[in-house]
Amino acid sequence: MSSFRLGASRVARQVRAPCVRNTRRYASDSHGPADHTHSTAGHGEHHHANAADGTEELGTAFYVIFGAIPAFGALYHFSRPGKDGQPNSITKWLHKWKEHQEALADKNALMTAALEQAAHDKHLFYHVDQLRSGHYEMKYPEVFQHGSARNVPAGTYIRLDKVVEVYRKQHLDEEERKAKKLAAAN
Repeated sequence: MSSFRLGASRVARQVRAPCVRNTRRYASDSHGPADHTHSTAGHGEHHHANAADGTEELGTAFYVIFGAIPAFGALYHFSRPGKDGQPNSITKWLHKWKEHQEALADKNALMTAALEQAAHDKHLFYHVDQLRSGHYEMKYPEVFQHGSARNVPAGTYIRLDKVVEVYRKQHLDEEERKAKKLAAAN
């Protein structure tokens, strides 16, 4: 029974092979007047695409390759060292940029030093009274709490209750001193 089943399937495959579906052709030259079986009255050839005239332009790949050959030749020429071991033209050009970058780094260092000095002077002018007493405050209070306050595991930050209390008391004392000074002036 098994051999009969195998033979039947083989016959079915052979019968199925010639029944391949005919493919439709979309070539524009196959729609000539001889191919039409229906009337062409009032139905001219103006809607059909014209066949190519046989001349094709060169693509962009041709021009890229055609331009790359002399470009690589020029690159090879300029990358060769000069006479007596002199550096090549590309190296000389890169050294010009390196000198420019060094000058820019020096300029940036001077600018940074000037800005740091200006920040220090500003800090001096704002805290003249404290500097006379020899007491230096921190530059900015946020130094204790850098970072996001969200998604922080417990125990990551130190407790700042005592620090906050010291600065709150200092602020209240300063406000009280200003109020006394203002009341004495009136």
